[in-house]
Amino acid sequence: MSHIVIVGAGFAACTAVKTLRKHGFSGEISLIAPRAELFYYPSLIWVPAGKRTYQDLAIPLHDFLQKNNVEFIQSSVSAINAETKTLTLEHTDVSYDMLIIACGGRYIRKLPGIEHSHIACNGWQETKSFSDKLAQMNEGTVAFGFAGNPNEPSAMRGGPVFEFLFGVDTLLKQQGRRERFNLVFFSPAPRPGQRMGDKAVDRILGEMKKRNIKTYLGKKMLCLSEGKVETEGASFYADLIMFIPGMTGPACAVNSGLSLSEGGFFKANEYCQVEGQKDIFVAGDAGSFPGPDWKPKQAHMADMQAEAAAKNILELLQHKEVKHTFKTELMCIVDSLDNGSLVYRGPKRGMMMKMPPLHWVKVMFEKWYLRDYISR
Repeated sequence: MSHIVIVGAGFAACTAVKTLRKHGFSGEISLIAPRAELFYYPSLIWVPAGKRTYQDLAIPLHDFLQKNNVEFIQSSVSAINAETKTLTLEHTDVSYDMLIIACGGRYIRKLPGIEHSHIACNGWQETKSFSDKLAQMNEGTVAFGFAGNPNEPSAMRGGPVFEFLFGVDTLLKQQGRRERFNLVFFSPAPRPGQRMGDKAVDRILGEMKKRNIKTYLGKKMLCLSEGKVETEGASFYADLIMFIPGMTGPACAVNSGLSLSEGGFFKANEYCQVEGQKDIFVAGDAGSFPGPDWKPKQAHMADMQAEAAAKNILELLQHKEVKHTFKTELMCIVDSLDNGSLVYRGPKRGMMMKMPPLHWVKVMFEKWYLRDYISR
């Protein structure tokens, strides 16, 4: 019986497990990750308002893995040898017949002084630290920004920054202290969020103006320092900085010998196979996939890629050709704590729609998505 190894424990990895078992694979599955938990990153945006705790977001996977008869190996992967079909872990090697790389990417930390910012989407600690400092401030300037990977423009995570920005604005108003704060948004992109489409960018920038949020756009970033953001065109003081840099591939990609994109991700074909490899697949933020230049890196896409990868593995195990692809689409709700805007972009059309109930739609989606992982 074939042995399928999945690297990672996030959205793509868990979806791959579900897909394999749902479609009848009864063989051995091993999941390798530093922790047996699914961290629900989308809801980090509600931490500053005190609406989510670590326990709400870090979902233990022991029951899920046991239910699906998955072996959990607690480790990170330092090397991949495609010739011998083995992975080098911290204390041992693991062999595979089929491999799905779903361990996510890394944030590029080359900007001088980046340690003076909070990379919110990097996890709980940085988001909680930002939230605690905001709560302790009586007044001041709070700056929010994001950048991309110059070698792979789609490798960025800008949506959550908009949500943190609008959410903090709403929170300060609810607390009756917004007038004592200056909120600033900065980005080297002249039209940040362009992947969402022109209308969406116009609305987001219009919303910033409406909320009296000052913007610094289209200038190359030079550095961050304690209390200051510097760009080629301007610099400004900030008491608290949230910044999400561009992304690159996981550490195990660097010396893997596998095909990589210019941005440092595993380069995949439309079937989620790493180029040149029949038995190695990639899903989620670890991969670079064919498609339009606006293709997003978000959980929605990671799930669809993982499903395609898992189904194609099952085709190969039945001595058939791979045939499953995934749809490229951007879909999210840009939340502002008491309101929300639905953003959609597909191959043929795009839209943005704002209405208060969408905030609660996002809240309910969280509960729906996590239903398979939370023990009852």
